Amino acid sequence: MNYMTDLMKDKRIYGVVSVGERGQIVIPKGARDQFGIKNGDKMVVMSGHGRALVLLKADILKKFAESILKQV
Repeated sequence: MNYMTDLMKDKRIYGVVSVGERGQIVIPKGARDQFGIKNGDKMVVMSGHGRALVLLKADILKKFAESILKQV
């Protein structure tokens, strides 16, 4: 497989968004529904797979960090 095929494996495209004047985007409804993203949720912005931008709900990252700390 090539790099792009590997990158897109098991991925969905929810639509195209425009970056506003202040750098803001709107997360498409399909993605919000699938991932349970609601008004006021905190999101962590990370890089992934080189040039990809990743959004992760902050509460998920917090739970992950807490589980690691319990094992230490």
